[in-house]
Amino acid sequence: MRTFWNFNNTLRTLEEWQPNCWVQVTCPTPDDEKFLLGELKIPEYFLDDIRDKDERSRYDYDDGWSLIILRIPYVKEVRSRTPHTTIPLGIILNKEVCVTVCNFETNMMIDFVSYQQKRNRGFTDSVDLVFRLFLSSAVWYLKRLKQISILIDEAKRNLDRKIDNEDLIGLSRLQDSLTYFITSIRGNENLLAKLKFKLPVDELDADLIEDVNTEMSQARETTNIYAHILDSTMETYASIINNNMSGVMKQMTSISIILMFPTLIASIFGMNLISGMEDTWWGFPLVIVLSFSVTAIFYWLFRRKTWI
Repeated sequence: MRTFWNFNNTLRTLEEWQPNCWVQVTCPTPDDEKFLLGELKIPEYFLDDIRDKDERSRYDYDDGWSLIILRIPYVKEVRSRTPHTTIPLGIILNKEVCVTVCNFETNMMIDFVSYQQKRNRGFTDSVDLVFRLFLSSAVWYLKRLKQISILIDEAKRNLDRKIDNEDLIGLSRLQDSLTYFITSIRGNENLLAKLKFKLPVDELDADLIEDVNTEMSQARETTNIYAHILDSTMETYASIINNNMSGVMKQMTSISIILMFPTLIASIFGMNLISGMEDTWWGFPLVIVLSFSVTAIFYWLFRRKTWI
């Protein structure tokens, strides 16, 4: 799906493409790709790079065309090992062309358009659009991090009541998400530092870049904090599980030792040997009393040492 936006003074839609408008392409269809390649003459490998969901943040230049790949946060609607991840957003620039291509429909782009329309202000040029997309991505990283923080707190509350495999697996998946976040944020920061020298930046853009740097630094530091908290939490629960297992093994071993003594006594008196109690009425009761007595003594000793 493609949308044509006129971003002079305010953001409004156009019926067809015009020079220096913003072309927003989301989940491109074959017809969209035909338009981009045939009418706008965008290099085909640009679209191939954007299509790769693992493509890193980078800047590329080819015969007057600029490709900027920005990693943005994305939440998968279906159940996944990593519900919070990042995806590439491609920004393609030329003298009269400004195109953004994303192969996923994201809340960030919907919110970006809505926010710009509420501001009732457009963009000064395509470079301003690029840096505002950087700013929006940093803000959305912080929003997603708040959601991850809520999920971590919820899992910890559940684990405080009962250690469950599902909650531990959930924490492990959030750990994977934070790894994707921190890698993508660092890549975006490096890309932003490079774009300062690759794009024509004016004073207004310089102020915007400073804001972007602030938001990205906050997002990176927040991600690092949550990652350290999650690492510590996982290590703590791993220690608790090992401690509980050690306690169970100690109890089972103590019970086995206690039961060993009456078994030993019964085995000794049950041998086919002459013990002098074969013809007495008190032989069997004596063995029973002796077994219970030895068991009670060792049970008392183990309880005193808190082994059971």
